[in-house]
Amino acid sequence: MAGQLIVGLDVSTRARAEEIVSALGDAVSHYKIGYQCFYGADGFALGKALIAAGKKVFFDLKLLDIDNTVEKGVAAIAETGAAMLTVHAYPKCMRAAAKAAAGSELCVLGVTVLTSMDDADVRDAGYERDTAGLVALRAQQAREEGIGGIIASSHEAEMVRTILGPKMAIVTPGIRPAGSASGDQKRVMTPAEALAVGATHLVIARPIVEAPDPQAAARAILAEMAGTGTRLA
Repeated sequence: MAGQLIVGLDVSTRARAEEIVSALGDAVSHYKIGYQCFYGADGFALGKALIAAGKKVFFDLKLLDIDNTVEKGVAAIAETGAAMLTVHAYPKCMRAAAKAAAGSELCVLGVTVLTSMDDADVRDAGYERDTAGLVALRAQQAREEGIGGIIASSHEAEMVRTILGPKMAIVTPGIRPAGSASGDQKRVMTPAEALAVGATHLVIARPIVEAPDPQAAARAILAEMAGTGTRLA
């Protein structure tokens, strides 16, 4: 179960990120480095240091650019030994990313619809589909382009699994332990609920990072995850 829990290092200094990693110790093996940490906390160097220390690193950078630029960017991340990287789930972007990651251990993940968005937000962005319909489209395109998996809300995980088949990863942010505030997330589930509907990895930040005892919070979440009896695909 520890490998299925990804802790988001959503902090602004490298010192704070390293404090969290130290506090979590062996309880957590997988860390996400997103914009805040990447740009504010020397996250690229931090990620490489974590990889060298035997941790798995997920660079959540949501790449989107012309094909050549995406391909070169993904190749550079693959060379670090990172475990995961996000790109926008547009077909050409995913195709370029899959080409660059071929032969490496990097799992490219296509971001479908952010968990902070609901149907109204999707309409405001100009899409004629609802949230579930847009996620389904992006999931099908991700499978066709040969990337490793997708980022999607746990609310769409069961539906997405029927599209992706049994092997592709479904990484779900917007996970909140029972009793936690949802914050700015709109489509959330508890860890047990998310695994039960087909998620392979759970991204959790604030409920662990902001806890008085991060390791105790992580172990409580891992205990809840283990109670589902769910295993990695």
